[in-house]
Amino acid sequence: MFGSLKEKLARTREVFKEKFDDFLSSEKNREEILDALMESMILADVGVPTTEKIIDSIRRNTKKTDTFPVIKKRLEEEIFLILSQSLTDINLDPVSSVIMMVGINGGGKTTSLAKLAYKFKNEGKDVMMAAADTFRAAAQEQLSIWGKKLNVPIIKGQYGVDPAAVVYDAIQSFKSRKFHILLIDTAGRIHTNINLMNELEKIKRVISREIEGAPHEILLVLDSSIGQNALIQAREFQIFSGITGVFLTKLDGTAKGGSVISIADELKLPIKFIGVGEDEKDLLAFSPKEFVEALLS
Repeated sequence: MFGSLKEKLARTREVFKEKFDDFLSSEKNREEILDALMESMILADVGVPTTEKIIDSIRRNTKKTDTFPVIKKRLEEEIFLILSQSLTDINLDPVSSVIMMVGINGGGKTTSLAKLAYKFKNEGKDVMMAAADTFRAAAQEQLSIWGKKLNVPIIKGQYGVDPAAVVYDAIQSFKSRKFHILLIDTAGRIHTNINLMNELEKIKRVISREIEGAPHEILLVLDSSIGQNALIQAREFQIFSGITGVFLTKLDGTAKGGSVISIADELKLPIKFIGVGEDEKDLLAFSPKEFVEALLS
């Protein structure tokens, strides 16, 4: 993961690298270094609250005479602590698991689901996908294209039908065929008077009624390229109960990769996966240690 992630984080790394090179070639004192670090973190879209929290902790845990290498080490430790406060491992049942994907339209939800399908299929698991975004025809078409490409079966319904009914049908097929993984794509917006969060809760109830202990994961898909705006989206989705982790998309090619840190800090949710491209292979299981090394090395 490290080599690939370091390359994908190139634009965000550059925000820090410019300051790091300056620190190493000068004799700036601790306060000057911390001021410059704060600027870099805000430019990388870490966000003001999380940036201030990290800088204050570094100040408390270093001496005024400490040099840049000591401060950088402390910075790495602070970011690692934030990113590792929750378990990042995916929760799967040994026999059969249901993973539900939620998030706004345009955030990369459907593509992310396809990446997971590719990952699990490559691990030898029988995978099925459910197109429960019945309010957007393009979502079902997109998932159908992925299904053909990956040779993964898809359960879908007619445009505008009850998404929970599609999920129910998918679960019956999933159980009868004794598949290992069911991945459920959901709507990000509903153009009716039905409240989106109520619709998601209904889908969740259907899943839990039909399969004990399911859904095993409810992943919130966020577009990391929009930085702090992703946090605004996330807060809205936290109204919906049961979110178990975050799937961050579009981390490649953005200078706003620092948003990963504030998302983990403010949401208190583990980052489970990151998307680093448009191909089905462009998926990495998140590792706090390797993320910090790729970002700051």
